[in-house]
Amino acid sequence: MRLGIGDDAAWLAPDLVVSVDAQVEGVHFLPRFAPYDVLAERAAIAALSDLAAMGARPLATLSSLILPRTLDDAALDRIHEGLARATERYAAPVVGGNLAAGSELSLSTTVLGRTDAPLLRAGARPGDGVYVTGQVGARALGLRALLADRRDDALAPFVEAWIHPTARIAEGLALRGVASACIDVSDGLLADLGHVLVASQVGAELELAALPFAPGYERACVALGVDPLAVALDGGEAYELVFTTPTTPPIAATRIGVIRAEPGVVLREPDGSIRPHVATGFDHFRA
Repeated sequence: MRLGIGDDAAWLAPDLVVSVDAQVEGVHFLPRFAPYDVLAERAAIAALSDLAAMGARPLATLSSLILPRTLDDAALDRIHEGLARATERYAAPVVGGNLAAGSELSLSTTVLGRTDAPLLRAGARPGDGVYVTGQVGARALGLRALLADRRDDALAPFVEAWIHPTARIAEGLALRGVASACIDVSDGLLADLGHVLVASQVGAELELAALPFAPGYERACVALGVDPLAVALDGGEAYELVFTTPTTPPIAATRIGVIRAEPGVVLREPDGSIRPHVATGFDHFRA
C-alpha cells in the first residue's frame, strides 16, 4: 500500500485506488427528495467523485444496500436501475455487493479506479493558485430548498443541481501532473479546502468577489432566507474539485484565491479588507 487513510481514496500499489461512500436515509437524503433510481444514481456518483479527486480512471463498483423491510420489489428494481445508469455513464460496472435488512435505507458504494500518479491533498505550496470547478453553493442551496419543501421557480434549478451531481472524472484526469493538491467538495468548500491546507501545512487567502455563482443564485438565496456566502463557503455535497496549481490549469475552473505560508484561511472582501474565517462544513457527529 502506497497511501492509506487521510486522502480521498487509498492508493494500492502499483496503480489501484479504492474508496467507499455511504448515503443514508435521514442523514444524506429523504425519500421524498427524488425517486429511488435517482437517489441511487446520485449515491454512486458521490462515491465516484472521490476517484475524480485522485485523478483516477474508474474501473469497477461494488454496492452494499441496507433495505428497510417496508421497501417493495419495485423500489429495489429502481435502485438497481439508478446504480446501472451511473456506473454505465462512468464505465465502472457493478462487480459485486451485498444486501441486508435494516431500519433505514443505506446505499454504500465502493469504487475502484486506476492511476499511477494520483492527486493528493498534500502538495500545495505558497504562491499556488486555488481553483474550483463549476459553481459554488448551488447544490447546497438545492438541499436547503428540498428540506424546506420549496421547488418554486427561483429554487428549481438548484434542486435539480443537488439531485443530479457530476463526478469530475475528466477534469481529475486532466489535472494529473498539473495540480499540486486536490480534493472534492463533499462537506463544504472551506472545510474540504481545510483538509488540503492541513495536509500541505499551508494557509490560503480567498477572494470573495471571485466565487463563481450560478445565474440566479443570490436571488434564490434571498427567496429561501439564507446567506449566499455562508451557503457557498460552508454548504456541502457540491462534488466539485478544489485544487491548487502554480500554473494555468488545462480545464475550465475559476481561480478563487492563493496559497500562503501562514496557516488558516483569510477572506478578502470586495472592498479589499480581509477577515479570518472558521469553516463550519457538515460534520456527522457535531450536535
